[in-house]
Amino acid sequence: SEPEMCGNGIRCYAQFLKDLGADQKSYRINTLAGLIIPEMKEDGNICVDMGEPILDGPTVPTTLAPNSEGNSVLEQVHTCNGKEWKISMVSMGNPHAIIFVDDLEKDIDFEKDGPALESDTSVFPAKTNVEFVQVMSPTHLKMKVWERGAGPTLACGTGTCALVVAAIRAGKIPRPGKEGVRVTLPGGDLFIEWREENNKVYMTGP
Repeated sequence: SEPEMCGNGIRCYAQFLKDLGADQKSYRINTLAGLIIPEMKEDGNICVDMGEPILDGPTVPTTLAPNSEGNSVLEQVHTCNGKEWKISMVSMGNPHAIIFVDDLEKDIDFEKDGPALESDTSVFPAKTNVEFVQVMSPTHLKMKVWERGAGPTLACGTGTCALVVAAIRAGKIPRPGKEGVRVTLPGGDLFIEWREENNKVYMTGP
């Protein structure tokens, strides 16, 4: 299926251009989610300006009742697959349903809960990506993602950005500085900063 944008794909594309011999410090890449700007760092990592998060519920889109500022959905209760979930909705150009759990291994049935939530069009009219998140420390989150149209994947850049926004808004973690929040995915770590001065989210990884 065709997503609006793929954050990790943008990083791979920037590295691909570098491998071909391009030596720009940054690129301007147009996507269905808008302009995305990856910046090549001296340490070999790539920092991607992922733009501003969309929090307005109907725009994400979701029909879950808004319950927080800006018409947003923050830990709204919803029953799916016979279980009650607290769901936060964020779009980074594509929809994400973020659910915080105490234990990623014990609190979810990933192979059943993931697809059930993804395809629950009663509240996710465009279906949704689903991120299950465990707070390891104030600067470290761990996640599993069930991607819309793909199922379990090793990483999701837009989802990682969305879950950090949700964690900050829900008071799970403090807003980080330039160093960002470390998010551990099955495929490795990404570092996410939600910058207060311009409301943009920055994703850094190899």
